[in-house]
Amino acid sequence: MTAGSTPLRPAIEAVGLTKRFGAVEAVSGLSFEVPVGSVTGFVGPNGSGKTTTLRMLLGLVVPTGGHATVAGIPFAELPHPARTVGAVLDSLSVHPKRTALGHLLVYCAAIGVPDSRAHEVLATVGLTPAARQKAGTYSLGMRQRLALATALLGDPQILVLDEPANGLDPEGIAWLREFLLAFARSGRTVLVSSHILRELEQTADRLVIVNRGTLVHQGTIDDLRARHSARVFVAASDPATLALALGANGFTDAQVMPDGRLAVRGVPEPTVTGIAESAGVRIFGCDTEHVDLEQVFLAMTSGQYTAQQYGPPTIPPPAQFPGGPR
Repeated sequence: MTAGSTPLRPAIEAVGLTKRFGAVEAVSGLSFEVPVGSVTGFVGPNGSGKTTTLRMLLGLVVPTGGHATVAGIPFAELPHPARTVGAVLDSLSVHPKRTALGHLLVYCAAIGVPDSRAHEVLATVGLTPAARQKAGTYSLGMRQRLALATALLGDPQILVLDEPANGLDPEGIAWLREFLLAFARSGRTVLVSSHILRELEQTADRLVIVNRGTLVHQGTIDDLRARHSARVFVAASDPATLALALGANGFTDAQVMPDGRLAVRGVPEPTVTGIAESAGVRIFGCDTEHVDLEQVFLAMTSGQYTAQQYGPPTIPPPAQFPGGPR
């Protein structure tokens, strides 16, 4: 963004969203942003309020408090909602006696796009061979792809997907990952929910993590890794002297483990060995701990962390969509 330019408004913004069902508060004061051009993962355990939040974003559930905007305005005020946002919240909503093509043609008429668009999206998701097959005979993975095709009919700028990988085989998951990345690289936006962080590690560039209806983290995956950096375990001739030397260089997160090794966080191995050499401490070996983001996610959703907010990422250049799975 150049000096004096107008900040890019978020594709989706939630401000203090709250929803109560009787005595149960499913979502509580939830605020987050989905920047334009990003694949944002919406992650939380089952029952954490993800689907309720998505339904509030899309005007399907009225919030008890707070508000949400899509492309800068409430969803209900969008002049052409299907051309702004495509959503997959339930892959089982297709009538089982209707063919995939018949289902899509109904939606084409409803949102005012030509019938040819139905054939285009079927080809995009790889369902052309099964276009005249009844949806009731589809596998779960095929129904997921048909739901995605329905969301794409209006050629939207934003996709909102609830557990879209559910039922897909490994090839289908790989295709979905590439499709979502290409969709975002074209300057469009994806908000995709999951209760499994590992599903999103290779796709999302940002994460919104929720637990019990509240925000516990918002930021990039790189930021999440940095906040929970790996430890380096150092076998040294004098761990106490090395710890003092590290502290003098600004690396204060170090402790001696029961096995005598020094555990250091936030500093790479080469820096540790360089400081040790300067301090006259001999190093016998170093091992770096692997950071498992799934374990970080489990820790965060136990309620031990508070939310952090970060700026939008740089939007990558456009790219063509890949073809559908075969």
